[in-house]
Amino acid sequence: MLEPHERSEKCKEMFSLLSEYLNMELPADACREMEAHISGCAPCVEFTESLKKTVELCREYEPEELPAPLGDAAREELLGAYRKMMATRTD
Repeated sequence: MLEPHERSEKCKEMFSLLSEYLNMELPADACREMEAHISGCAPCVEFTESLKKTVELCREYEPEELPAPLGDAAREELLGAYRKMMATRTD
């Protein structure tokens, strides 16, 4: 049974390698280590399943019409919001 717990350093490590894991780009021993951790970690199971579903949906998505490029004003507004968000991060 999966035990609830706070996100550990191991979880953070798993999250950072998850894309490579799902794309089968990691060595076999790293995959086994990830599988062992994920199988006993409820947050990692949930995150892994969510990422798998997101990737699947993205691969299936075929827009009928491409959106118009952003105008200069919208681009500047988004860039300003991004810079503001980055300035407040404490990582």
